Amino acid sequence: MSPAPPPPSRARIRPWLVVGDLALAAAWVCAGALVKLLVYGPLGFGGRPEAEAVKVSLSIVYMFIFAWLEAATGGASYNPLTILAAAVASHGGPAVYLFTAFVRIPAQVIGAVLGVKLIQFTFPNVGKGGRLSVGAHHGALAEGLATFMVVMVSVALKKKEMKSFFMKTWITSIWKNTIHILSSDITGGIMNPASAFAWAYARGDHTTFDHLLVYWLAPLQATLLGVWVVTFLTKPKKIKEQ
Repeated sequence: MSPAPPPPSRARIRPWLVVGDLALAAAWVCAGALVKLLVYGPLGFGGRPEAEAVKVSLSIVYMFIFAWLEAATGGASYNPLTILAAAVASHGGPAVYLFTAFVRIPAQVIGAVLGVKLIQFTFPNVGKGGRLSVGAHHGALAEGLATFMVVMVSVALKKKEMKSFFMKTWITSIWKNTIHILSSDITGGIMNPASAFAWAYARGDHTTFDHLLVYWLAPLQATLLGVWVVTFLTKPKKIKEQ
């Protein structure tokens, strides 16, 4: 009989990632806001059809930068869904789950709130972030479906262990921007509970039922479902030898 495959590596608790999570979350909301200011301000594309193409192009550029920062910091992230998916997919155990849920995600939320306050203080006309334009249940379905599709692709690429940093980042960036555009008129296409909370906190509607359902409960459930589906579909078949 062939030897059993080695057990999958388990995630470890790395406290220094908390600082990286806070900093990247703050930088992420600032980067998104600055792109909009640049497109509709100095570049003068406001109201023109090519404005969306310019926004997507600039978004892809800073997505590459953030992907490099995530790799350079050893796993820090700006999105709670990213670290939640990684914790679940890695089978790190209760300690990793609790550290992710009660330490890293709150750090990302605090970082995003600080980032929004900073960008609003620096540029008062920056806007107030994405808003829900439909009913809560319709919005939860849209945000959940968008998150599910993004998480499936991200987890599948990670499980394939694609070695090319450029190709992996390129695929995820194009896919995320596509889903963002499709859902932007419904929920803002945020797919990031920390960023959504930060902008809602600035508006004063961060404790409403609609916000909690659409931007927290639905994406978190979609993330867990996406990880489970990819894990199930990529589960290796057992090879039996007589």
